[in-house]
Amino acid sequence: MSEEKINDADGLNERHNARMARKKEVVDKKIEAAKRNAGVVVITCGNGKGKSSSAFGMAARALGHGMKVGVVQFIKGAIATGEENFFRRFPDEISFHVMGEGYTWETQNRERDVANAEKAWQRAQVLLADPAVGLVVLDELNIALKYKYLDVQQVIADLQARPEMQHVVITGRGVPPELIAVADTVTEMQPIKHAFANGIAAQQGVEW
Repeated sequence: MSEEKINDADGLNERHNARMARKKEVVDKKIEAAKRNAGVVVITCGNGKGKSSSAFGMAARALGHGMKVGVVQFIKGAIATGEENFFRRFPDEISFHVMGEGYTWETQNRERDVANAEKAWQRAQVLLADPAVGLVVLDELNIALKYKYLDVQQVIADLQARPEMQHVVITGRGVPPELIAVADTVTEMQPIKHAFANGIAAQQGVEW
């Protein structure tokens, strides 16, 4: 390696190290300021892929820490999903409830959709009242709220009355602003590219 390239590499390494030192100082101050432990409400929303995938990744993470997990799926139910097939292998650690009948444009029956959502929320209320459940996943709840199958104020009241250290993950498009206001962490997934738009069908193990 030429002396010029060595000097360039040395300069790059020095600048990188200085940048990381400054970043560490900032991050350490933020960590020092965040001392309170509390259950959090996490929302994944938006039109991009990955909302439920993120939630079930958190469910796996919680199980890895020995936590009990409860899952209620509000819209899904027409087909068996990979997450359901997998998590049902752990009946002592995870309570998994599929309460929907499929996508709203397929069911074509608002009355039944509302009835299913209400039953699903009754199941969610049981989980949200149980201090032994460390993480509750409310998959596609946002859609049920978007179409007003459920009362958002009732949902908020039940979330706020849950055990102090219980975490909740809520997924789905069209999250209402009232729910965003009471959440602790909100992430919006935005699509850049999606295979479906290019004529590729939903793939097992990727989409469900």
